[in-house]
Amino acid sequence: MLNAAHITLLHDQANTYWHNSYAPPPGTRNSFERLILEQHRANFDLWHREDDARDPMSGDQAIAACKRTIDKLNQRRNDLAERIDVALMDHALQLLESAPPQPETAPLHSETPGLMIDRLSILALKIFHTEEETRRKDADTDHHQRNRERLEVLLEQRGDLASCLAILWSEVLAGQRRFKLYRQLKMYNDPALNPVLYGKPMVGPDPCI
Repeated sequence: MLNAAHITLLHDQANTYWHNSYAPPPGTRNSFERLILEQHRANFDLWHREDDARDPMSGDQAIAACKRTIDKLNQRRNDLAERIDVALMDHALQLLESAPPQPETAPLHSETPGLMIDRLSILALKIFHTEEETRRKDADTDHHQRNRERLEVLLEQRGDLASCLAILWSEVLAGQRRFKLYRQLKMYNDPALNPVLYGKPMVGPDPCI
């Protein structure tokens, strides 16, 4: 079910397609791969909304609207990473049936596969946009070279992370390692938990001044 190399391929195909509708769309083979792309799309949209928020020519209202969109996308990104972990846990249970896929004696991995896939998604976006910088027509050769060097580092980091994800999943299926579903429990979008949303008077000086 989890093929780390194929996940990075899907990320790259999606980046190309979402930036250029004439490119072939990524070919998903099942609901899990569609979930991978849904999570990646949240990161894709988040990346570009954050670019908009950093535009020095944007007015206060536009930046405020951007920030609210960013909060919603970040919530969606985390929710989808959790859904990936749920899908993987369910799949492991189905494969191993009566045999516990995650024995309590197995070492606990601090990061879940879903969070690792989220990191691969972000690395794919960095790789795509860094590669663009290596051939930007209005930039000089030093800029191109600097970004070629950055690109090499990013590709190495992604290769290492994809390898670690593949190893983790194989060890989970073998009962040699386990992971837990760690809920993100974000507070900033919850009107019952964010003081600004439920109307608690602000204490101290206005942090926005």
